[in-house]
Amino acid sequence: MPNELGLFSGNANRALAEEIATYLEMRLGEADISRFADGEIRISITENVRGVDAFVIQPTAPPAENLLELLIMIDALKRASAHRITAVVPYFGYARQDRKDRPRVAITAKLVANLLTVAGADRVLTMDLHAPQIQGFFDIPLDHIYAAPVLLRYFDQHSTDDMVVMAPDIGSIKMARAFAKRLGASLGFVDKRRPKPDATEVMNVVGEVEGKHVVMVDDIINTASSMMEAAAAVKRLGAKKITAGATHALFSGGAVEKLASSSIEEIVITNTLSHDGLAESGIKVLSVAELLGEAIDRIHGEKSVSSLFV
Repeated sequence: MPNELGLFSGNANRALAEEIATYLEMRLGEADISRFADGEIRISITENVRGVDAFVIQPTAPPAENLLELLIMIDALKRASAHRITAVVPYFGYARQDRKDRPRVAITAKLVANLLTVAGADRVLTMDLHAPQIQGFFDIPLDHIYAAPVLLRYFDQHSTDDMVVMAPDIGSIKMARAFAKRLGASLGFVDKRRPKPDATEVMNVVGEVEGKHVVMVDDIINTASSMMEAAAAVKRLGAKKITAGATHALFSGGAVEKLASSSIEEIVITNTLSHDGLAESGIKVLSVAELLGEAIDRIHGEKSVSSLFV
């Protein structure tokens, strides 16, 4: 028989953790997360976890306290004699720095992988890594799952005969190709240049978009500059309707307000990150709680996770 399953959560996205717990018909484990007077994080596990198969649900988006909470909670569980600790990281932060693209820069994706391992994580469950090769940075087992089933279900319900799936940049072509295949739609992409990290310049649009319903998909929306520039480009070429979809929505630098004034008519994201206050924006937020919950259940039961996507 497997060890008892335990679910724990930091403060980064407690709403998602509670949804996962509801799906698994259990409660979240008891932990006291507080601060010392100088702001240092203090975490105490307030229930017996000896021999428990513990899963800590915590995305690591900014601020850095989210990552620290995850590391400290893993350490607390390890020192409390949990049998196995799995870091469930719906959004793996610091993943965009995954290589030395110029001299004297850090590879933060590898650094975070090392931190999780040193803290005491025995395995990691994450979703839609910015670069799949980050899996190779880990010396512990990692399960990489995709939000595609959740997003595809929505797009399939709202599909049209004239749908075109568009990658807003070269890096998202693989994701767009998979969506186009599943939706029976044609494929296109936007060729752009990035003069600086958070700015883009559209060069060419490849694919037929005139009179079409264009669905642009990406793994991350940060400042939304890529999506907005791509949307403006396809709109100039006669796109009838533009929908944007992404797994992780950081919405930095007033991105929500900028998107509201863009050519994009509908925005669909998932709840890998907390999105308090989006109710009035008209942005559609889909839940990945069932998908993550099923993955947790399969890992706990030593069953196949990859079969979720067959």
